[in-house]
Amino acid sequence: MPHRNEALFLYPKTMTLKKYSWEISDNDEHPAGKAMLYATGLSDKKMKQPFVGIASCGYESNPCNMHLNDFAGLIKNSSQEYDLTGLIFNTIGISDGMSMGTLGMRYSLVSREIIADSIESFILGHSFDACIAVAGCDKNMPGVIMGMIRIDRPSIMVYGGTIASGNYKGEKLNIVSAFEAFGKRVNGNISDEDYDGVIRNACPGAGACGGMYTANTMSSAVEAMGMSLPYSATYPANSPEKLRECQNVNKYMRILLEKDIKPSDIITRKSIENAVRVAIALGGSTNAVLHILAIARTARIAFTLEDFKAINATTPLLGDFKPSGKFLMEDLHEQGGLPAFMKYFLDKGYLHGDCMTVTGKTLAENLAGIDPIVPSMVNVIHPIETPLKATGHLCVLSGNLAPAGAVAKITGKEGNSFTGPARVFDSEQEANDAIRDHQVKSGDVMVIRNVGPKGAPGMPEMLKPTSMIIGAGLGSDVALITDGRFSGGTHGFVVGHVTPEAWTGGPIGLLVNGDMITIDADKLELSANVSEEEFEKRKKSWTQKVIPGLQGTLKKYNKLVSTASEGCVTDKF
Repeated sequence: MPHRNEALFLYPKTMTLKKYSWEISDNDEHPAGKAMLYATGLSDKKMKQPFVGIASCGYESNPCNMHLNDFAGLIKNSSQEYDLTGLIFNTIGISDGMSMGTLGMRYSLVSREIIADSIESFILGHSFDACIAVAGCDKNMPGVIMGMIRIDRPSIMVYGGTIASGNYKGEKLNIVSAFEAFGKRVNGNISDEDYDGVIRNACPGAGACGGMYTANTMSSAVEAMGMSLPYSATYPANSPEKLRECQNVNKYMRILLEKDIKPSDIITRKSIENAVRVAIALGGSTNAVLHILAIARTARIAFTLEDFKAINATTPLLGDFKPSGKFLMEDLHEQGGLPAFMKYFLDKGYLHGDCMTVTGKTLAENLAGIDPIVPSMVNVIHPIETPLKATGHLCVLSGNLAPAGAVAKITGKEGNSFTGPARVFDSEQEANDAIRDHQVKSGDVMVIRNVGPKGAPGMPEMLKPTSMIIGAGLGSDVALITDGRFSGGTHGFVVGHVTPEAWTGGPIGLLVNGDMITIDADKLELSANVSEEEFEKRKKSWTQKVIPGLQGTLKKYNKLVSTASEGCVTDKF
């Protein structure tokens, strides 16, 4: 299959590998490029080898990403063993945990597009032959995959790995423990000493959030999609196996280059379906919907919310992971890792085994010699015959509050329906203040609006209010709907991605306090007892909320971003 940009890049016919870096490294008509490469210390041998851009999302201010530059260095050092020239470049990341509940959270989802833009710009701008991306926090992963799709050159993602569990007074902790401890503190249910103990011990070192939150959801989806090596999703960050992965990844990059296997050969309708099924079966984050829609859109694969709904209806929930369950990703690692689960799932007929992967082999070939996980009712993975839930938990809802769709994570522990009066808030801060001041009561449906892709802008996550609700002991008594997003750490009766969003005049923006709202997971409906005529009447007096101080990145995002139901991509216009 010819490279989509092949006409733009000439390469010597005698070369074994298709080499785009020839344009700058071995081109007598490009002396400046050769001179600059000599200045960096490259030898003639290295100049003639394929150039592999090693994209690191590393930075020092959060545990998810603080070790990624070290991994990038390992990958670079091992590249010479396979006659490849690895060269490191950096892109960004925005930490959800650091920015949660602040104005900085508006930049989190935006960072996905910046990462994709960075990889596209660097690899194509410098005529590199391939890309290995080292990603940690959750927006990193869809961002690097989208960038890889755009360049369509041999590419592999290396996940930074999951964090070890924390421990305080014998209790296993993770990042969500810190948010829920704040809710307990507000309600006087935890001492200052224990609160401080939880905060200090929740994150013991490097790695992404340990539960089936968005980072581990997306690492699992990417591995199921075929874009990372087997076990990448479940190797812990601080493990010898993760170090070996970094040292071995160039072996597989060499295979991809020799066979000219590109993202367009790996990411197909079938591999997208594999990713969705694995994310649903493991109890993954609602953010998977947003990100996989964006990946499919970038790959020009027709895949919509309706496809999610269909797969969700035929996929059992098997993973008993936090936030709703008991286990962390480290527990799956100890029981054989993601490949052991995928072998079990494949044997049961839920995966397409004929999909190509970055090993140069199909999914079924990768799993052929692996023992399937042994599920049980007390295991991290439950048997298909006795699932946690017979159908998936990523429910796509519609109704007069969400004509273009909404997404709820309903595992069944919350119940299947909720009806209550609306408590309307036009910002997350207003909602947080109300919870703190005990103004939210049992039976309420909190509505947090004007926090959508355009309205925030940036569609921030509402983990802080949901964690405060849980910490206040109202987790099963209060529901929440929003045109924003939720963290993978969120649990409870919550609905996000409500589309159209309030800022564009969607029905969620027309609600008033006291409107009765119904969330029905069985009927897949999100509705208010407000007539169409009443909504039309309210629309006449509705005014768009003014967003003060818009500039630069967020101003561009506000203008360009598509709806949540379309994946929040910025190149659909």
